[in-house]
Parts: sequence; structure tokens; C-alpha cells
Amino acid sequence: MTVIESALDTQSKEYRQNRDALLAAVAEFRGIEKTVMDATESKRPKFEKRGQLLPNERIARLLDPGSPFLSLMNLAGFKMHDDKDGTEAGGGVIAGIGYVSGVRCLVTASNSAIKGGTVTPSGLHKTLRLQRIALENKLPVVSLSESGGANLNYAADVFVEGARTFANQARLSAAGVPQITVVHGNATAGGAYQPGLSDYVIVVRNRAKMFLAGPPLLKAATGEVATDEELGGAEMHAGIAGTAEYLVENDADGIRQARELMKMLGWQRAAEPAPAHQAPAYDPEELLGVIPADSKKPYDVREVIARVVDGSEFLDFKSEWDNATVCGWSTIEGKPVGIIGNNGPITPRGAAKAAQFIQLCDQTRRPLLFLHNTTGFMVGTDAEQNGVIKHGSKMLQAVANARVAKISVVIGGSYGAGNYAMCGRGLDPRFIFAWPNSKVAVMGGQQAGTVLRIVAEAKQRASGIEPDEKVLDMLQQSTAQKLDSQSTALYGTARLWDDGIIDPRDTRKVVAYALDVCADADQRQLHPNAFGIARL
Repeated sequence: MTVIESALDTQSKEYRQNRDALLAAVAEFRGIEKTVMDATESKRPKFEKRGQLLPNERIARLLDPGSPFLSLMNLAGFKMHDDKDGTEAGGGVIAGIGYVSGVRCLVTASNSAIKGGTVTPSGLHKTLRLQRIALENKLPVVSLSESGGANLNYAADVFVEGARTFANQARLSAAGVPQITVVHGNATAGGAYQPGLSDYVIVVRNRAKMFLAGPPLLKAATGEVATDEELGGAEMHAGIAGTAEYLVENDADGIRQARELMKMLGWQRAAEPAPAHQAPAYDPEELLGVIPADSKKPYDVREVIARVVDGSEFLDFKSEWDNATVCGWSTIEGKPVGIIGNNGPITPRGAAKAAQFIQLCDQTRRPLLFLHNTTGFMVGTDAEQNGVIKHGSKMLQAVANARVAKISVVIGGSYGAGNYAMCGRGLDPRFIFAWPNSKVAVMGGQQAGTVLRIVAEAKQRASGIEPDEKVLDMLQQSTAQKLDSQSTALYGTARLWDDGIIDPRDTRKVVAYALDVCADADQRQLHPNAFGIARL
């Protein structure tokens, strides 16, 4: 396979400018993550007084020491709903994919240090996405639960859709994907069904409480007076109701029990380990300077590929026919992959080329990696007469129907239908991540402002009104500002348009890990049943 010959000048002024801009973007999102951690850490005295571990400490104890952990959707809900300053980003849930007793699992923990782990609309949608990841990738689930249920300020926004989380739990169990829940504290109202629908429930003595109605609501509704323990304490659920399988003494003991259960499952790796592989010929650190700080400046996506794939080897596909859409084969940490990237708009030829390439990858069961950086499909008379709609539709057909795993990384702009054709969120990639400099929008802010200005001016002239240039200027500028503010990586990740923002230097590790998760899932044979596991 041909080794990509890099033309990147790492000593140039432009490279340094690009690097500084991307480092600033990395520092921004890492700073927000730290703000959330600091807010959690501030509750340490309260947790220690109760003899509890902080949520992030629970996850750290659950995971195998030194094993990789892929955090997911860390900034869900950033500055949405009740999150005024970014300290509540994450949707009240800490989550990721990691190893527990040697088994790769989806791990979640209620962030009970932030508003008691109550669920906002962002937290609900994050949970739904996590459940889909678990089902698609056949990952056992370990949940460390302590939540006050729905945030009542947004009860109407989470109530109806919240039922999907329970339906998904039932379907995961029926599909043969085991779920283990440790109840560290409150699991109230609808939140009680989360452990109830798990296959294994562990409750912490004197801390876990599961009830559909707590003592105050019970008294108000029926007049009955009961203590927390009588109504839904750990000992009652383990010894009388039979809701829980294991009664443990504290948080650490509950996590120990969860690790023992995971070991007992006998959940062995299904895929063959990846073969030996080479590191890229170029330093992944250089990815910081590849992407121009000025998004209007072009660059060759092969410069990114060279710093991600094994040995920087890449077999180009039809490079002489269209170079705006780059397609080719390589391996990442020994795992075969077909790669599609952008050097500009998607032309009719580029769309046809990509559609053919996707079918070839599907034929040989080779996963696909999409590296987004496109303004969208080419427009204009020439593009239309050459069938851009026809060929673009063909590319969309191929992306939507390809049976292989699809992974997307938004490394630059992802605009218009180009976002769809490059397997954006709406086309259901198995995983999708974003660089902190990335943009996702229907079009650029400048273009949107100009379009609305032209439309408004034409409408006024058609009505016999002489356009007011100042009003048109204001409309154009406000529209551009609005779209630009709604296209940032932080705006998109808050709304779960991706599974998380990543440091560009981690792209190879993240994609390799995701490919391995997909490969293992594709080889795994589950043992489904009709209704999931019930406590009969």
C-alpha cells in the first residue's frame, strides 16, 4: 500500500497559527469538563458525611485499573435547561465504554452530586442514546444509580419520552444483553423501574431506597404513614419484596459485587484480536496544525489520514476521477477500514464515486470511517445538469443502507446535505465524534444572511416598497450571527449531535477503540428470549 507523502510544513507560521487556534479550542472544552468535575468535587464533604463515594469515584472503582475508558457525551445539555454556567453539563449522567472484570461494558453513573442526579430532557436523550449504543454493540450495562427521578421543572418534557428508557431496558434484556444496577441511594417514582428492569440489582444497606411514592406522597395520597426503610429500604427489597438480588454494606461493597457478577457472566471476547500494526509515519501531535484556522482555506484530508492510519499507508480509490471526495482503504491499529473524506464540496462525480466505494466496502464487510469537512453538495447549473441530485441520492442510499459499521468524525465543516451524505447523526453512524473546531449547520452564517437578505429585498420590491438598506443589513447580520452561534462544536455536542468532542490528537485511539467495539459486536452471538428476565 502507498505511504502518504505529507506536504505539511510544521515550521511554518501558518502551521503555528493553526495549532494555536486548535489548542485554544481543546482548552475550552476541557475547561468545561473540569468545571463540572469541580462542581462535583465541591460536594465531597456531604458525600463523606453519608459514608458515600462521589459518582466519578464509583466509576473509577468499577473499572479495571489502567484499562481504556471512552467517555461519551460529557457535555450533553451544556448551557441548556437549568445549566446557566456549564457546571451541569453531562445531563446528570456520567457514561462511557470501559472494562469491568475484563469485560468491555457500557458504564453509567447518576451524577447525584449535581442536583441529586435528577433527569433533564438532555439527560433523557443521552440515556436513550446510551441504550442504543449498548444494543447495537451488544455491550453489557453496569449502572450506578442514585437519582431523584425527573427534574420537575421539565416534567412535561421527560414524562412521555421517558417511557422509552424502560422499553429499551426490557428490549436489551430480551435481546440477551445483561444489565447490572447498583442502587447507591434514592430511586424514586419512575426511577424505581430502572433497577427494577435490570437483570441484577444490588442495594446498599441503609442508603438505597426504591419506591413509587415516598413517605410524604404516600401520606398525602392515602393517609398511610411509613418510614423510608419500611416503604422501600434496601433490607426490605432484598429480604421481603425480592426486588434486589444482593444486599451490600456500602458503595465500595456494591461495586465489588457488580464486578463479581460481571466476571460470573462468562462474557468472552467474540472477535479475533487485531494483528500487529505500525504507528503512523507522522506524529499525531501534528494534527493540531493540519486544519486551517481560517475555514475558507483548503487543505488535503490525506494529511489527516496520514496521522491516523497504520504506517500512514492509504490505497486511494479513483483519485484521478474526482479529488474533492477522497476515498480509500487502510487499517487503524490493525483493523481494516474504508475511509471517505472531503477536500471540498461533493460533486456529482464525487457522490457517484463515494456510492460505489461504500458498496465495495459493504461487499467485503469493511467498516467505514467518514471524516467530515465539506460545504455540502456542489450547486450551480453545471452540477444540476450533471445529475448532482441523482448522484447525491445514490450516495445517500449507499450510506443509509450499508450493513457495515459506520463511524464519523467531524473534523471541520459539515454543512447542508453534505452532513447527511457523510453519515451525520441522522444517518445513524454506530459512533460519531467531533473535533472542537468543527461546525455543523444547514449552511454557513454568511450564506444564510445573504439568502434572507435577497429574499426580503425581492419581497419588498414585489410589494412596491423601496428596500431599507439599514434594515436589510441588520437582517443579514443578525441571521449570520444566529447561525454561526448555532453551528459550533459546543452547541452541537450539547444537543447530542455527536457522542462527544475529542482532542484531535486522540483521533486514532478513539476510532481504533470504536472499530474494535464494532468488530466484537458483529461477531457476537446473543441468546435472546421473548420478554426479558422477570422476577417471577
